[in-house]
Amino acid sequence: MPHQKSAGITYPPALRPGDKIAILAPAGPIEHGPVDSAATVLRSLGYQVEIMPHTFGKYGHFSGTHSERLADLRAAFADPEVRAILCARGGYGVVHNLDSLDMLPIEDDPKWVIGFSDISALHALMSSKKIASIHSSMAKAIALGPDDPDNAVLFDILQGKMPVYTFAPTAYNHPGHAEGPLLGGNLAVIADLISTKFDLIQPGTILFIEDVSEPIYKIERILYQLRLSGALDRLNGMLIGQFTDYKPDDNHRRMEDMIAEALRPYDMPVAFGLPFGHVDHNIPLVESSYATLDVTPEKVSLKLER
Repeated sequence: MPHQKSAGITYPPALRPGDKIAILAPAGPIEHGPVDSAATVLRSLGYQVEIMPHTFGKYGHFSGTHSERLADLRAAFADPEVRAILCARGGYGVVHNLDSLDMLPIEDDPKWVIGFSDISALHALMSSKKIASIHSSMAKAIALGPDDPDNAVLFDILQGKMPVYTFAPTAYNHPGHAEGPLLGGNLAVIADLISTKFDLIQPGTILFIEDVSEPIYKIERILYQLRLSGALDRLNGMLIGQFTDYKPDDNHRRMEDMIAEALRPYDMPVAFGLPFGHVDHNIPLVESSYATLDVTPEKVSLKLER
């Protein structure tokens, strides 16, 4: 067996034609359109698709009650034919079921979990089980089809390939070289899991963060929490994705100005403005993979390996 750089991490098996993908909504409600279109795309690629029973439910701000959403997740994780779980959308609500999901024998039959935003909590669960997962777009974007560049990378990952990315530099970047496990997601979601068994912000990692509709001061408050706890000192590097739908405040016109100021004291490579988050161009990132990050004045390169 070839040496794995991400030692101790289990990678779910590569998908093959005929494998089943379960689609479910573990957080907010969703309409039929994006889900049905995504299912059509997945079937065109040769996969079976099962849309779980409560996917189109509605219970207040959620797609179903705690127990209904948990039932869909339990069934998908327990089905030996399901090789990947595609979360239809984010929203809020995954945290309701983390403790119950933690009791499942997920390690016995690892499956790819796909999604972002509130699905960062599910990635935290998978990371706690030492199972790789995929931070990427969900039903609405997958409905664009396999020719969409981000979808093409996602399907490559599901088939066993790992991505290598190159990005243009920005004036905010900190130069340097870093290696380590890649972990992260929506900053507000993963910040709420600090000091739990699902804490993703671990020493020696390359942390990636993004967020939407959060005021600048709230993101600053989280960064100071990480600073005061010593968590920032223990990171190997950081990737700053897209922070969207916020307003300038009296101290900072741009979120990046505040983040750059907060991270200035730290001697680690930091790459700003990367294309992941609540934006149309949302590159897939493999949580728990071994990442090599190089930030130079000419470019940013990110290589993910098993």
